[in-house]
This record gives sequence, structure tokens and C-alpha cells, in this order.
Amino acid sequence: MEKLAYFGGNKTISKELKPYISFGKEEIESVQSVLQSGELSRFYGSWHEDFFGGKKVKEFESRWSAEFGVEHSVSLNSATSGLIAALGAVGVEPFDEVLVSPWTMCASATAILVWNAIPVFVDINPDNFNIDPAKIRGAITKKTKAIVVPDIFGQSAQLEEIMKIAREYGLKVIEDASQSPGALYKGKKVGTNADIGVFSLNYHKHIHTGEGGVCVTSDSKLAERLQLIRNHAEAVVGPKGETDISNMIGFNFRLGEIESAIGIEQLKKLPSIVDQRIRAGALLSNGLKDLKGLKLPIPLQGCTHVYYMYGLLVDFNSLGISREKLIEVLTAEGIPSLRSSYLNIHLLPMYQKRIAYGKTGFPWISPGETSKVTYKKGICPVAENMQDKDYIGFYFGGFALEDEEINLIVSAFQKVWNQLDSIK
Repeated sequence: MEKLAYFGGNKTISKELKPYISFGKEEIESVQSVLQSGELSRFYGSWHEDFFGGKKVKEFESRWSAEFGVEHSVSLNSATSGLIAALGAVGVEPFDEVLVSPWTMCASATAILVWNAIPVFVDINPDNFNIDPAKIRGAITKKTKAIVVPDIFGQSAQLEEIMKIAREYGLKVIEDASQSPGALYKGKKVGTNADIGVFSLNYHKHIHTGEGGVCVTSDSKLAERLQLIRNHAEAVVGPKGETDISNMIGFNFRLGEIESAIGIEQLKKLPSIVDQRIRAGALLSNGLKDLKGLKLPIPLQGCTHVYYMYGLLVDFNSLGISREKLIEVLTAEGIPSLRSSYLNIHLLPMYQKRIAYGKTGFPWISPGETSKVTYKKGICPVAENMQDKDYIGFYFGGFALEDEEINLIVSAFQKVWNQLDSIK
């Protein structure tokens, strides 16, 4: 049996894995075309024919709507901006409560605070790392206004059950599909199953424009409010004749013509990128399925997983080694970007100390309002347990993984598992 690299043997993966790059000459040519036009943006921050942006912005939004089967797409300069705009568009008000997963990028929750509302964290389902519908109902109070539902790591949350609960209580649902573009949930594109879906075009996503985001909806009123919040709403509502001016606060969340031109080319590539991710993920799972103590990502029935991250739950008691040691040994074999944790947002200092705006605890504490929402450790035991001891993630999306690279990763895992006793 070949000696483990950790003990001085040869690495299973002796070369650096090729980084994932989603763009090429098409994007370069699209940027050159915009530069030659001399029009890098055409947004006016007032009620004007160019309030909705330039030619490339409009084309990109139209193509996105066609690809995802929605009535309206609104481009923005980031998914964070998209989440902020979405929460404003659905009417979240100060001191409202908004349910959200603790196991997601922090912006999914911070966007709630932008509107002076209170994030309420609901634990996750260990089978798919997404917010657990079975725990949502118990978190709803008379103050609950909406639910932010991240589709984490590359597959959808259980939107059918979540939407049923939301409709029962009159809540709006915002689907944060930043990590899962092109995935399917029961035949529909992820991100299109809620009142508003939000996508990320940040540089390490499946497709990107450097920075950027898109909100989608089939509700014309919500689309209009998204557009207003994106572009200095308070200066526009008067001339436009808008009567509902709640949350019409001006931001500059606009996407430029260069980014939109890149987005047009990236969007054309999304189906093939998704197909490759699905194939690679299935190949990796097939190679790891017989290793004891590993719980692999399993797509929900009737759904697809597009593998932004490849998340594993590990029974370290049965393996007899620590998480830290396992990561060290696997890394020594040449597997890069293994991570021992993701995020438990409710345990970040901002929530533990309840300090966001100023030093007095606003919006949790304000004249006439003292929130009873707690962020103490123990409120999300599944997510906390993963963070503390059970989870290992492989940054799948960071590499251009062909069959050969997947087979090497599988071989590295198998080599380690075959020599667990020596590691102990």
C-alpha cells in the first residue's frame, strides 16, 4: 500500500488543479464593442427615457428573462444589492421580522437589517443544508413579514413546502439563488419559485461579470419597485406619478454596459456549464459512495444539483480521527480548498452584541421597541453542529474539473480511507 503523502509518500494529485475560468474571446470582444461605442452606462437617476439603462442592460435583462422563464429581470451591481432591493420591494418595514437561514453568505441576513428589520434565524435540513421547512412555522410571529430562502451550494431549498406555509400566513418569499443558477426544482429553474429570485454574478459564481446580480419576478408591480429602488427612487416617484412611496429610498445599484455585455455572453454558456457541473458532481459522488462515515450531497427528488460547493457530513467518531487531521491528510494528498466550516451567521459579532447602526442596539432596541429575538448559541443546533464538528466542504466551483481530475480526487480519498488506522 502506497505511503500517505502526510507521512512522506507521493501525492495522489501532484499537479495544481486548473482554476475555473468561465470567460474567453466572446467576452473580450463584447467589452471591446462597448468601449468602441463610447457608452459605458446610460442610466439617468431621474424620470427619463433612460431611467431603465442602456442598450446592453436591456438586452441582458431580456435574455435573462427568456432563459429563466420569467416576466421580468432587473440587473443590479451585486446580489447583495438585489437582496436589499427585493426586501424593500416586498414592503419590509422597520421592526418587521424576516426569517432566514443561518447557513448562507452573510448578505442574505444583512440585507434585512438595511431596512431596519430583524433577522430571525431558522435551522437547516442536514440532508441539503437549506432552511428546514419543518422549522419555519414555529418561527413565525405576528411580526413576521417575509422569508429569505437561500438555495445553498448548488441545489434548491424545498420551495414547494415553504411557499405553502408563506401563502398560509401571507408572507413574501425571496429566493437567494446566488449559488445555484441553472439548477432545477421540480422542472422549474431555481430562483423562479418565489415572489422574487436573486442571482449573483460575482467572480467566483458559475457565470459572472466580475460583480453583478439579477432579480427576477413575474409580478409587474414588484419588478417596477425593484427598478425604482435600484435607481434613486426618491427622485423619480414624483415625476413618475408613483403613489406608494414606502421604501422608495434612493440607491445606486445600477449595472454598467460593460458588465451587461459580458453577462450576455456568459448567459449563453450557462447550460453547458451546468451540465458539466452535474456530470462532475455525479462522478465524484459515485467514487465516494462506499467510504464509511461520509454523507454525500444527494439532490432532492426531481431536482438537480449544480455544485457550487461539494458539502460533506463526516462521522468522525466512526473514523476515529479529528476533522482537522482529516483535512491535513487529504490536503497533503493534493486536494485543495477543503474547508472545515461555512458560516453560522447568528454567531457573528453583530448579532451576538446586537450592534449594527450606532452603539445603542438599533434596530433591536429603539424607543417603544425591544425585540425578543435571540441569537444565543443553541437556536440552530443542526447548523451549529456542522460548524463545530461534522462538516467538510470542497470548493468545487473553483476548479475546471474534468474526469481525470475527479478520478484523482476520488483516489486521494480512497487512499486516505484505506489507511485510517495509520492516521490514528
